[in-house]
Amino acid sequence: MPFEKFDRSRLEIFPLEQRVHDVDISVVKSLDDPVPPFSHPELPAIARDVVAARREHDATVLMMYGAHVIRTGNGLHMIELMKRGLVTHFATNGAGSIHDYELALIGRTCESVAKYISMGQFGLWTETGRLNDIIKEGVRDGLGWGEAVGRYIWEEKLPNREKSVLGMGYHLGVPCTVHIGVGNDIIHEHPNCDGAAMGEASYTDFLIYAQSVTKLEHGVFLNFGSAVAGPEVYLKALAMARNVARQEGRQIAHFTTAVFDLLEIENGDFSAAPPKSDPRYYFRPWKTILARTVADGGVSHYIRGEHQRTVPALARMILELDSAGK
Repeated sequence: MPFEKFDRSRLEIFPLEQRVHDVDISVVKSLDDPVPPFSHPELPAIARDVVAARREHDATVLMMYGAHVIRTGNGLHMIELMKRGLVTHFATNGAGSIHDYELALIGRTCESVAKYISMGQFGLWTETGRLNDIIKEGVRDGLGWGEAVGRYIWEEKLPNREKSVLGMGYHLGVPCTVHIGVGNDIIHEHPNCDGAAMGEASYTDFLIYAQSVTKLEHGVFLNFGSAVAGPEVYLKALAMARNVARQEGRQIAHFTTAVFDLLEIENGDFSAAPPKSDPRYYFRPWKTILARTVADGGVSHYIRGEHQRTVPALARMILELDSAGK
C-alpha cells in the first residue's frame, strides 16, 4: 500500500504584498557607506592570500555563505569582489537564493517565523513560489539553480537586480551555485514544486562547484556562516577533485581556508578537531574546514564576528590591497 501524501492543492497562498517583512533593501551597504567597525589580527593574512591566489596563481577563490550574509546587506561588497575577479565562485543554500530573489523583486525579505508559523502561513507566498517555475525553466535549458535564478533576475530586469549576487553573477559570467536540502526551504511547500527539477538544478550546481574546487591549489576557501551545507558540500567536492588530481600526479593541498562564524573557540586552537566528547565536535566548520581538509599543507583561520561586520571588513581590505598592488 502506498503511504498517504499531503495534498498541496489544499494550501492557501497569499501575495507578498500581504506579508510583513523584517528586512528591506536599505540594509544593503555600498562600498562608501559606513559599516560597523571590525578588526581581527588574521584578516590581513586572509586578504593577502586572496589577492595572491588570483594575481599570482590564477587559482579558485570560493566564498560559501549562509542566508544571513544576504539579509544583513553584504551583496554589493560581494559583487565588487566578483567584478574585480577576486572571488571566482559564490555558493549558498536555498534560503540564500530566496532572500536574493525577494530583495531583487520587491526590495524586502524575511518574514516573521513566529508570526506566520502560528497562522499556518509561513512560506506560502505567491511570488516567492514562482521560483519553482524559474528553476524548471532553467533545467530545460541545462542551467543550474543559481544561474537559472540569476538569469531571471537579470533578464526580467527586476528592480534591484544590480544589488543581487545571483543576478550580477549571471550578468558577469561568474558561477553562483545553490546547494539545497529537500524540504529545507519555503518554496518546497508550494504545489508547483517539482522535486525532480529541484534536484537536477542543485546537482548541476554541485558539479559546477566541484569543478571550481579542482583549481583550489594555492587558492582560498571562505565560509561565512554556513554551518552545515558549507562544510558538507565542500568536503565531498574536495574528495572528488583530489581523486582526479591524484590520478594526474597533482596535489590539492596548499590552500587557505577561513571560517567566519559566531562560535567561540577557546585559545584559538583549531588545528585539530575537538574530541567526540566535546559538543563542539559537531560544529562541522571546525573539524572539516579548519582541521581535516588542510592537514596536508594548508593554512586555516577562524574569525568570530557578525556578518555585517566581517564581510565588509574583509572585502574592503582585499580591494584596498589589490588596488595597491596595481
